[in-house]
Amino acid sequence: MTYPPNAPAAAAPGTAPARPSGGVPAQPSPLPTQPSPAPAAVPPAGRGAWDEGREWLRKAATTEPGRLRVLGAVLALLVVAFGTVTAFEVADRAASADDVVSRSQPLSADAADIYRSLADADTAAASAFLAGAEEPPDVLKRYADDITTASRLLVKAAASTEGSTESAREIATLNEFLPRYTGLIERARAANRQGLPLGGAYLRYANQQMTTELLPAAERLYEAETARLDRDEEDAREWPLLSLALGIVALAALLWAQRRDYARTNRVFNHGLLAATAASVIMLLWLAAGHTVARAGLSEAREHGQSSLQVLNTARINSLKARANENLAMVSRGAVLTDDGKNDKYETDYATGMRALTDALARARELADDDAGRDPVSEAADRTAEWRQRHTVVREKDDAGDFEGALARVIGSKESTGQSFDQVDAALEKALEHEQREFTRAADGGRGALTGLPLGAAALGVLGAAGAILGINRRLSEYR
Repeated sequence: MTYPPNAPAAAAPGTAPARPSGGVPAQPSPLPTQPSPAPAAVPPAGRGAWDEGREWLRKAATTEPGRLRVLGAVLALLVVAFGTVTAFEVADRAASADDVVSRSQPLSADAADIYRSLADADTAAASAFLAGAEEPPDVLKRYADDITTASRLLVKAAASTEGSTESAREIATLNEFLPRYTGLIERARAANRQGLPLGGAYLRYANQQMTTELLPAAERLYEAETARLDRDEEDAREWPLLSLALGIVALAALLWAQRRDYARTNRVFNHGLLAATAASVIMLLWLAAGHTVARAGLSEAREHGQSSLQVLNTARINSLKARANENLAMVSRGAVLTDDGKNDKYETDYATGMRALTDALARARELADDDAGRDPVSEAADRTAEWRQRHTVVREKDDAGDFEGALARVIGSKESTGQSFDQVDAALEKALEHEQREFTRAADGGRGALTGLPLGAAALGVLGAAGAILGINRRLSEYR
């Protein structure tokens, strides 16, 4: 009986496979396919800044240490913002106050002096012409001093004025026409010494240049500088509302934080927060008190100083105009008429100037706040009334054909309109000097009230923020 061949037995694990008969080694069977290793786990992507911020806020909102950190940051930011804004706002107002005292008002006063010097030079030139070929040396010196003063002040104003402003244009106009005017005056004087009637024509033409070009430009310069003074005063007096609001908010936040601390810990004082509160209170009171004093000083300077100065300058300008027209009326002898051809132009302008002078003196007397300012104004008003009376006598003599008698009443040394004019001018100068001192004193007081406040506000802001952080950190240390 035959049997089927046996199937080869499976090799035991770990043993070599049996060789087949015939001595030929058997081919190794292929290894089973190994499974591919599982891919390594990829770590999750990092969270973005937004997610981290939300997580931080979540912790800050749900844990007491987080809430304390937020509170400390807010308090420090508020106190620093209060100090920084206060420093900037007060520095700006202090700069404006300094401009009022050291730049704007002096330039306004210089512009008024330019006008006065030009008008007085025109008056002196007419007075010297009326005296004839033998011109009085004191009158000539007065004319020369006026021209020198006007030239010097124009140079000073040009150095202190920006090139693109209206003031710079007016200064350029004055510098252009002033040499023309002085040239015409020299021609008038030369012709007058020779007894030529042409001298009167040159003098009238010089006066026309003065009244139509020089004096209007000087008046516009004065108005421009006075407007700048008013702007600087307004800027210096403006309340620092943003600083005050930030101070109130910062102080309220500090008080709330201390109340919160007391409610949670039953501690009456947190020394850091208490120091921050004290710094904020000092800064707020210093700001309010300093600006109130500065505002009061600048307001006093404007109401009792600058307003009086403006009115007194108006009075002095009108007195100079009236005097120049009075002299020119004698020079022209009725040759120049008003536009309607009915009246003497210079006599009409004289009457207009005297009315304006009288009104300005009445206003100045109302504004004067003490006897030192009121007395010279009253003296000027009395001398103005006397001037009117003497001018009436001049007109009577001139209308009666007594030109020499009228001339003596105009340029004479005693009981003349010239004497009255000099007395009016001297009284107005005294009143101007007094009001100038009053303005400077009040404005200096206002400016001084802001001294040190910007630097002090910055320092107190830093100290207050440091105190707030230290106070909060003291509470945070209890959680570590």
